[in-house]
Amino acid sequence: MTEVLIVGAGPTGLVLALWLKRLGVAVRIIDRTPEPGTTSRALAVHARTLELYEQMGLAKDVVDRGLQVAAINFWARGHHAARAELAAIGQGLSPFPYFLMFPQDQHERLLIEHLQRAGVEVERRTELVGFEDDGDRVVAHVKCDGVTSPCEVAYIAGCDGGHSKVREVLGIGFPGGTYERFFYVADVELRGPASNHELHVALDDADLLAIFPMKGENAARLVGTVKEVSEEKRQDLTWKDVSQDILERMMLTVEKVHWFSTYRVHHRVADHFGRGRAFLLGDAAHVHSPVGGQGMNTGIGDAINLAWKLAAVLQRRADATFLASYEPERIAFARRLVNTTDRAFTFASRDGALARYVRVDAMPLLMPRLMARASVKRYLFRTVSQTLIRYRGGPLAEGRAGRVRGGDRLPWVPADGGGEADNFAPLTSLDWQVHVYGEASAELTASCARRGLPLHVLPWSPRADEAGLARDAAYLVRPDGYVGIADPAASAATLERYADERGLKFGCDNP
Repeated sequence: MTEVLIVGAGPTGLVLALWLKRLGVAVRIIDRTPEPGTTSRALAVHARTLELYEQMGLAKDVVDRGLQVAAINFWARGHHAARAELAAIGQGLSPFPYFLMFPQDQHERLLIEHLQRAGVEVERRTELVGFEDDGDRVVAHVKCDGVTSPCEVAYIAGCDGGHSKVREVLGIGFPGGTYERFFYVADVELRGPASNHELHVALDDADLLAIFPMKGENAARLVGTVKEVSEEKRQDLTWKDVSQDILERMMLTVEKVHWFSTYRVHHRVADHFGRGRAFLLGDAAHVHSPVGGQGMNTGIGDAINLAWKLAAVLQRRADATFLASYEPERIAFARRLVNTTDRAFTFASRDGALARYVRVDAMPLLMPRLMARASVKRYLFRTVSQTLIRYRGGPLAEGRAGRVRGGDRLPWVPADGGGEADNFAPLTSLDWQVHVYGEASAELTASCARRGLPLHVLPWSPRADEAGLARDAAYLVRPDGYVGIADPAASAATLERYADERGLKFGCDNP
């Protein structure tokens, strides 16, 4: 019997299916389209996503097929204003200390390959017509080849984009707005100074252009503004209708256009990320500007946050109320993200004398100074890479030990070169575990053994200290690599109370 029906086979739905399948949950994934996407769309795969992929054995494939971005360049009125090295920008902060470009169409094919190996096929030309939540189950109505049939499941996950049918059935609001200006996106073969596999952002009096490098000789993605046209005329625009002025000032030549499209940018967050036995993830829950390449990565984060919680409840290793933690953890980040990218995007695209002055006069003077600072680049990495996402104050977060608090991402401690693995290696179990850096007490060791909770005692080191961990403290780590409890006393009683209050059961506990 299918336990979870996943509606939508973009990256969010595919990752949800993969993680659930890995945890032993029976899934069904449907999509109304006849085939996977054939255009690049989202490009950036950030460090936090790669860390989560490493837990699933996916990271190497993605990194091998992607392109690491060496630098970001800023241009103003056709003049090169600043360049910042990005190679290893996050050194010491993550095992993936760089920005990676990997087109979404290739990304989806890779995820589908791994899902097929796990024995799950995406059901194409299949759409959700509606569903009812009966309290103890969901009855979904699924249409394929004109025939509608019922599908009884425990839970339904809406990964079905901005026009989500799941959200529509739930009647959940999707407030926000739409930016006035139109934008274009084009995958091209490019020649000129900016066709060097680096990221380029060009600010001009009237135009905005971002050039994203892609793997392959002279391959690039262009995103820019479109001249003012009506909605009707926009549908007929081609590459020839795009202003070439900014490209000419940068001495760039587009030799071939593989894909061109125009679009409007929206910024919206659903009022709720689910109700009862139905959940919203990815673009069904939040859409925002392309600043920082956050959209797809945020959807993947939604999928993993929900997946291990669904598995725990379905396998009776957590109370059903445990699922209530999904919305507060993810909706808070989505709202912050929309507000942040909205401000950045508005600044970059706004008309007006003051905005133009700041954009093309002040920024070229300021950016070289800012990007020369190591602290600025490290903050940029932490922010864009999503390694700063945390769930402090959430229902599953408790305590503080060192600089690490409950709800924080477990800080990465690199291997010391002596043959030991890094502290992320145990996370491949996709299960709860306790980390102690230094020595574990007999009481804690006995409690973990009794509960069937893996205990990893890692050596205390200067690197652990630099990461903000406390010596001999206990960190209860969730299946997604976030800290549940940070306990400086490493108390077995504290650990057991935390588990009992949430109905959590571990390896040797009876489900």
